[in-house]
Amino acid sequence: MKIDKKIIKELSDYLDEFNLTELEYTDKDTKIKVSKNNISISNQTHSIKQTTSKTSEVEKKAFSGKQVTSPIIGTAYHAPEPGAKKFVEVGKKIKKGDTVMIVEAMKTMNHVPSTADGVVKEICVEDGQPVEFGQAIIILE
Repeated sequence: MKIDKKIIKELSDYLDEFNLTELEYTDKDTKIKVSKNNISISNQTHSIKQTTSKTSEVEKKAFSGKQVTSPIIGTAYHAPEPGAKKFVEVGKKIKKGDTVMIVEAMKTMNHVPSTADGVVKEICVEDGQPVEFGQAIIILE
């Protein structure tokens, strides 16, 4: 397994830039977690740990494309109610301001608007999955 130092450097920089205590990047079989006291990289059964002096506490993913992130901690929903049509599907063209998901927090349904125009490349969270502040919920091309 070859370690991509560029990705680790970028993640470490995000810790300071966004004032985070922990950050995690997942791509296929590789998972990199950067936190104040350690970096953890695993590829199925392999694990490597190193130390760093960075801080962070939000999950971010390094993808090519534009990310729409969760504005709050809560539970993500793809549709306005169970059984209803989803706000977005992979391949759907959306405009800035279109609702892409709902994040429920403290019994309040918060519509999450798209921050850019684009085509939905990936939906990063499952319906009903808990999300963190700043976590990528969709990726746009």
